[in-house]
Amino acid sequence: MRRLAACTVAGAIALVAGCGGSSTGTQPTPDPTPTPSVGNARYRVTFEATWSAGTHPTSFPGNPHFSPLIGGTHSTRVVFWEPGGTATAGIEAMAEQGSTSPLDAEIQAAIAGGTAEGLIQGEGISPSPGSTSVEFTIGPEHPLVTLVSMVAPSPDWFVGVHGRSLLEGGDWVAERTVTLEPYDAGTDGGRTYKAPDADTMPREPIRRTEEPPLASAGSVAPLGTFTFVRLSD
Repeated sequence: MRRLAACTVAGAIALVAGCGGSSTGTQPTPDPTPTPSVGNARYRVTFEATWSAGTHPTSFPGNPHFSPLIGGTHSTRVVFWEPGGTATAGIEAMAEQGSTSPLDAEIQAAIAGGTAEGLIQGEGISPSPGSTSVEFTIGPEHPLVTLVSMVAPSPDWFVGVHGRSLLEGGDWVAERTVTLEPYDAGTDGGRTYKAPDADTMPREPIRRTEEPPLASAGSVAPLGTFTFVRLSD
């Protein structure tokens, strides 16, 4: 019993010298996604909309605006939207109607399932250009952010980020700015700002919008930025 206790207390050296261990043996495989040794962080995200007749002159609509912000913090085990993917009912309603529901319910379901941690909801911008901000808390087990807003009026165009990590090098980033390009949700076939409803059956993949009226002279100017700033603890 004394020899066994001594072997246990001595650790790795005793395991090699007195317990028959070998320093050339196979080492344990590290966790591919170790839990960061950091606590929660508080952020403010500012949506700065630059969309205007000056940046996007082709058929620019009256009453240009963006719908209320909706999103959440989550892990890699859930994806709410991504380019090449198919829009959920929540992304469809957000992109076509500017509705935060049922995307909020989809995020709440992920929270209940342990793949997401927090719901983010903020105001929209009307008219554009303009800005709005919202604060949220993020934790190391769910370090990714997804956040979206409808481009309005439009058939199914939106801006946003998907699975954007705020954790870098084992610590929370102090500030990060993301340039916002327009996306087509693939749920409506309209090609103008005020095109009549034309549901896409089946739904097409989510993709960047690269055609008029958002495109001008062969390119699409950004519609704004999301700037994430870590707040003091």
